[in-house]
Amino acid sequence: MLFNTIQFFAFFVAVTALFYQLPRGAARKYLLLIASYVFYGTWNWKFLPLLGIITLLDYFCALGVERLTEPRKRKAFLILSVGANLGFLGIFKYYNFAASNLAHGLGLPDDSWTAAIVLPIGISFHTFQSISYVVDVYRGEQKAVRNLGDYALFIAFFPQLVAGPIVRAAEFFEDYYTWRKPDVDEVLRGVLWMLMGLTKKMALADQFSQIADEYFGHLSAHPGAAAAWSGIFSFAMQIFFDFSGYTDMAIGMALLLGFHFPVNFLRPYLAFSITDFWHRWHVSLSRWLRDYLYIPLGGNRGGSWKTYRNLMLTMLLGGLWHGASWNFIIWGGYHGAWLSVERMLGRKKFMQTPGALLYPFRALLTFVLVCIGWVFFRAATFTDSIYVLRNMFTGSWDSASILVPVWLFCFVAIAFGIALAEEKWEWIERLPRGPAWAYAILLVALLFSVELLGVTEKAVPFVYFQF
Repeated sequence: MLFNTIQFFAFFVAVTALFYQLPRGAARKYLLLIASYVFYGTWNWKFLPLLGIITLLDYFCALGVERLTEPRKRKAFLILSVGANLGFLGIFKYYNFAASNLAHGLGLPDDSWTAAIVLPIGISFHTFQSISYVVDVYRGEQKAVRNLGDYALFIAFFPQLVAGPIVRAAEFFEDYYTWRKPDVDEVLRGVLWMLMGLTKKMALADQFSQIADEYFGHLSAHPGAAAAWSGIFSFAMQIFFDFSGYTDMAIGMALLLGFHFPVNFLRPYLAFSITDFWHRWHVSLSRWLRDYLYIPLGGNRGGSWKTYRNLMLTMLLGGLWHGASWNFIIWGGYHGAWLSVERMLGRKKFMQTPGALLYPFRALLTFVLVCIGWVFFRAATFTDSIYVLRNMFTGSWDSASILVPVWLFCFVAIAFGIALAEEKWEWIERLPRGPAWAYAILLVALLFSVELLGVTEKAVPFVYFQF
């Protein structure tokens, strides 16, 4: 079930209504757990046992880590958990990539050892969530969960199961063990988050996806700089509105059920440096990479060159996490290189908000650099990436080749103005506490945008479902 379908909304309304009809306690927990497994099973029920195995393994490994006192045995349980999670991820997501590259290196056909493997939806997200839990227990930052049903719900909770945000155990169980009914303000905010996410997805992301798919699917039919820049601009808009739309809906649904998820996007295209961009883009993944990869590698300890090395390794692996392709690795390395350059030039310079005159230039430059990186993220092959970049910077400019219609640029301008206002006043969170007429006008405007612009011929899958 996709979030942007009538079937899912019927499912969510039914689960929410039944949730509040049941008495507090085990009945509600098992309702959410069953609903989460049903939701996951609608994608491919054959992977339900895999989700159950990962859940059981990490549940018992965390208990072993907490109960044992001998360091070697504790570490053995940690290694078992992390190794198993990465092993499952490696088999399903990276086996064919490794096999085809090995075969190519040996002079054999690339598909000599590849297999017909179906990627379980959301595996990258729930394995990272599992790993963070066991590591936190090992570090003494999280108590091991005693009730298997409680832990299973943490892993499978359907609002964020397939594409995040990556929620820490401490965040989830703080709400779970001290659950209270959402107040009126939280209900209004939950509805607003859901509708904003739906609008981002259907009214904007799906519009831009058609343009990006047309350009990247038929590169030779759209030569020149104008087509290349409008093609990559379209993908930049698509991936932002698509992924932030999903997580907005996840945050809203969780809030309506009494859970508070962290915000996953902080207006990343207003960033004034690549460092600032990664403090705003996919925040839950950024902090996961920082806490469970960058800092364990040594972080910024040990001198400048080790810091640059750790940044590069973190971003290279972050790129690989997104997909089994050299293009994703290049994309990660590209961002790692810019993060290293900015740190080399002085990290404070790239974290302090520039003055009013310099800010627009810095923000535009950062956006252009991010778009260059998106070429590798979106193009099917490295050869295609080079072709697009060559056209972007050396192709002829013909305004008639611009793929984005003027009216869509106008809607992006409106979204940009809303983002600037939110950056300065953070009005969205406060709106439900303001005049009822202002809240109602915004809801009507969002619904009208979905009705006017929404791509309804078919439900377009979310971009990050493939990861």
